[in-house]
Amino acid sequence: MERFPTAVSVGETMAVLLPDQTGPLEDVSSFHHSSGGAEANVARGMVALGIPTAWVGRVGDDGFGRRAVRDLSASGVDTRGVSVDPVRPTGLYVKEVGPRGSVLHYYRDGSAGSALGPELLDDPVAGPLLARAQLVHLSGITAALSDGALELVRALLRRPRGERLVTFDLNWRPALWRRRDPSVLRPLLDAADIVMLGTDEAAEVLGTGDPARLRALLPGPATIVVKDDAHQATALTGGTAATEPALNVEVVEPVGAGDAFAAGYLTGTLRGYVPRRCLRLGHLAAAATLVVPGDHGPPPPPALVDDLLGASPRAWAATTVRASGIGRPVEEGTR
Repeated sequence: MERFPTAVSVGETMAVLLPDQTGPLEDVSSFHHSSGGAEANVARGMVALGIPTAWVGRVGDDGFGRRAVRDLSASGVDTRGVSVDPVRPTGLYVKEVGPRGSVLHYYRDGSAGSALGPELLDDPVAGPLLARAQLVHLSGITAALSDGALELVRALLRRPRGERLVTFDLNWRPALWRRRDPSVLRPLLDAADIVMLGTDEAAEVLGTGDPARLRALLPGPATIVVKDDAHQATALTGGTAATEPALNVEVVEPVGAGDAFAAGYLTGTLRGYVPRRCLRLGHLAAAATLVVPGDHGPPPPPALVDDLLGASPRAWAATTVRASGIGRPVEEGTR
């Protein structure tokens, strides 16, 4: 009997070139090859947390595309729904590392991912994956890639979903919207079941980063998750709000942390966790990615995750995540 994944993440994955030294690109002598992309990162993160997840998208008929699919498959992501474009190339981004952090240079115009469209729903492989998933994850990146990709996002948000959740991460990328109308994002966000967005990007796109005002602007979603940078995250469900502070993290590289948070929060949702526990799992997944140089950090062992999810507010606040491991205080009563 054919098995279907619990969750499906839809969007573009790209090849990634990571410099082997800091400094401007013109002075970098070598790079190493990886793969990334927000929706693919979320799929990898959910699989790492134990949720069977597929990534659905398009890659070029080239080495970059084959490498990206191979990386996803090796991490446990279901790639049956990936299409290979015989003409368009796989998108690419190059990381430039400087003293003030990283800058990402994107080369994705005319990419295979930009050819996504609503016909994907009728694909003999991807269509059933999307139809049978308990959760379908989308982002504002896909909506910005092309008219066809925008129509795909609209179609996925419009179709009857029964018990299925459709989630949407704003993932604001100003460069992608220079020749497009970002006003389309508000109705997309309002049509989702769970919306995730940062206070800074919400302020730029919707005019406010205040959770209460965002709730008023977006009455449609059952839950809105507002991330306040490295400080805290708030989940607004119905008329209630839950806020959890972020962990103390000795950051190595911030790229990919937002996708990891989404993977953690959505994993908690599928497991039936209360909002505070979902937020903590999101923070834990983000912290695990913040302490590695790439886009993906392995989560802590399940027993440690469970302990941290149930830790007292004081113990949670005193926990520190480093590349060398997680430092925790001794809870009162356990000495």
